Amino acid sequence: MTVPVISVFKNSYPNTKITILTTKFFSELFNQIPDINFLFFKENHKTIFGLFLLKREIIKLEVDYIIDLHNVLRTNIIKFLLNSNIPFLRVNKGRNEKKKVLNTGKLKKLKSMHQRYSDVFSDLKVNLDLEKFTPYKKVDISNSNYNFIKTQKLVGIAPFAKHDSKEYSLENILKIIDYLSSSASIVLFGAKGEEERRLKYIAEERQNTFSVAGKLSLKDEMAVISNLDIMISMDSANGHIASLFGVNVISLWGATHPYLGYSPFGQPEENSIIADINKYPKIPVSIYGKNCPKEYINAINSIEVKDVLKRINEII
Repeated sequence: MTVPVISVFKNSYPNTKITILTTKFFSELFNQIPDINFLFFKENHKTIFGLFLLKREIIKLEVDYIIDLHNVLRTNIIKFLLNSNIPFLRVNKGRNEKKKVLNTGKLKKLKSMHQRYSDVFSDLKVNLDLEKFTPYKKVDISNSNYNFIKTQKLVGIAPFAKHDSKEYSLENILKIIDYLSSSASIVLFGAKGEEERRLKYIAEERQNTFSVAGKLSLKDEMAVISNLDIMISMDSANGHIASLFGVNVISLWGATHPYLGYSPFGQPEENSIIADINKYPKIPVSIYGKNCPKEYINAINSIEVKDVLKRINEII
């Protein structure tokens, strides 16, 4: 979700040197932003001593500003260890505002996390217009050894999420696949292991359905996503990645809610399909899906398959 902000900033100030502290794996998310430098967070950085070593690496960069777009315990420790005159600017995640929505039940649309990331730069007298974000370019996969039928529409489905309260049932996912697979190629996305196994079985049992779960690097997965006509995603990472390429993203929401600020970038509000508020009037009951009341874990399945298909047909 930081990618559009970093991209707009770099395009607006091309002579500014930017070093992003992240893992090597996640650095691929920035692969279409030119002249970005990286300081990789490694396994040996996870301890207090490791953070001390990381602090020394940061000092060697001789930076003018440190912008913390994470604002968690680990980055706060880094700030403490630096204890220097380097201006350290951090994102306001709006935690209190989000908790207030959960505690009072008074739903209102909060500032998006993209905008919250952008706001940090205002302390540098920099105002970033996120509408100037240029979507990533579609990556040519024509020479790749994929079995997708390239003459058909290409639909991506990412059915899993970190928490059960954010996952549409596989029974409902299969209904969507069965409806679409006669006229489109379906590409299933998921992680290695159990998700990979389950999606492989689904793909083998259905026409025009293919699983790339556990098979691709993040770079190659992004390349495939860039070729989709539409992505159907939970409140999870694949929807955010697809939005970077300007792909239409239909996101499904259960215990969480797009109004808390985590909807995919640049997507119209009608692309976020939420659970039945009449049946589950307290939604949202969780910010990230982890701490969810038992009676709301299955709220996402109050979304009718026909409503998802209706929105898909409106788009493609």
